[in-house]
Amino acid sequence: MQYKFWFVVGSQFLYGPEVLETVAARGAEMAEKLSAVLPYPLVYKVTAKTNQEITDVVKQANYDDSCAGIITWCHTFSPSKMWINGFANLQKPYCHFATQYNQEIPNEEIDMDFMNLNQAAHGDREHGFIAARLRMPRKIIAGYWQDAAVQKRIGDWMKAAVGVAVSRNMKVMRFGDNMREVAVTEGDKVEVQTKLGWQVNTWPVGQLVDTMNAVTEAEIDALMEIYHQQYDFATDDLETVRYQAREEIAMKKMLDAEGCKAFSNTFQDLYGMRQLPGLASQHLMASGYGYGGEGDWKVSAMTAIIKAMGENGNGASAFMEDYTYNLVPGAEYSLGAHMLEVCPSVAAEKPRIEVHPLGIGDREDPARLVFEGKAGDAIVVSLIDMGGRLRLICQDIHCVKPILPMPNLPVARVMWQAEPSLTAGVECWITAGGAHHTVLSYDVTAEMMHDWARMMDIEFVHITKDTTVEGLEQELFLNDLAWKLK
Repeated sequence: MQYKFWFVVGSQFLYGPEVLETVAARGAEMAEKLSAVLPYPLVYKVTAKTNQEITDVVKQANYDDSCAGIITWCHTFSPSKMWINGFANLQKPYCHFATQYNQEIPNEEIDMDFMNLNQAAHGDREHGFIAARLRMPRKIIAGYWQDAAVQKRIGDWMKAAVGVAVSRNMKVMRFGDNMREVAVTEGDKVEVQTKLGWQVNTWPVGQLVDTMNAVTEAEIDALMEIYHQQYDFATDDLETVRYQAREEIAMKKMLDAEGCKAFSNTFQDLYGMRQLPGLASQHLMASGYGYGGEGDWKVSAMTAIIKAMGENGNGASAFMEDYTYNLVPGAEYSLGAHMLEVCPSVAAEKPRIEVHPLGIGDREDPARLVFEGKAGDAIVVSLIDMGGRLRLICQDIHCVKPILPMPNLPVARVMWQAEPSLTAGVECWITAGGAHHTVLSYDVTAEMMHDWARMMDIEFVHITKDTTVEGLEQELFLNDLAWKLK
């Protein structure tokens, strides 16, 4: 889908046709210039002057799948009662852009004609009131429309809104159930479809095996060529690598046939399969599919959504799991990894294909990609089911080059420092109920995830350098009360 955003300018008839013509021309100019620097096109739609015009453009936006959201700007006073019907029916993400065409007040030119044309400071307050009165989820961005920092914020909001569009069409394919007796990978599938749009269903592993058996050697040869182009081979066991290619081709066929962009599996349900998909799952994630280990369908969908939100960055988002800690004073780090399935988009250098024993699953040694993660600021995100509502937990982290080579650890790994510190961060994460499975992203920011959570109307918890366990406990207590009242 080629997403775009609609630019709607608020006005009224009070100032005459000449002013309205100028505003329409300026609105089109602003949209065109912003489109050149934003991640998605901004399309000028209308200078709305009546209740009917606003209602009509909202109806059109609601039924246009390519429209991922609406951005409004009021160049002057746009009486807010005429926005009620439209806003009450708006089903797309909404951003109130509080800006003005001119950057500075022109000392010699300012007169009443200028004031009639440039009353955004006046109009934004009227426009903002009605959204506040309607309790609308919204993003307010204030600043001059040609400032790079302002444009960056609009672009980030756009990416979050695209995450909403992807979420509302998300289909998750579960190969078997989740790992037995695990609590956090459970969840209310009806609730997530109601709130987030996800369709989560199960396909039998036997159907995957049948699809694998139908894969041709020519198809495997073609994918092996891609593996050779993208990865270094650190194994001579090509038959094992070819089996992973067979698994990948079969899973992709099933995913695409059902329109699914995310999948999960578990080492406890491999009946008829020789290997747990490792390289197969990693390469699918590198192609934009979401994945969740041990049947964790929530993190698989979030991986796909966050990948879509960050696709205009460096594409670096991955299924992740907290594995173990380095608790040496002054060198406190978390080691994130998984037994096989970490996306190579987060690799610092070209990944290697290796074959090693797995130790669980009672199957053949699988091929997997081994690499170290890149350094840089990032976030880890966990979506959990609190029973009656969903909570999105986000923690700021700083990824580093692993401080140890770990030559006998044959998995992809990322090492990071957590905010506010390793131990305090762990205490905060556990207090909030965060899962051991997360999505790690270098592209998507905490503000973008906050925007996404607001658009989806779910709880958001952010662990930062300033978070304390006591403060978080109070925040969660108040959140519980607020969401129960809601």
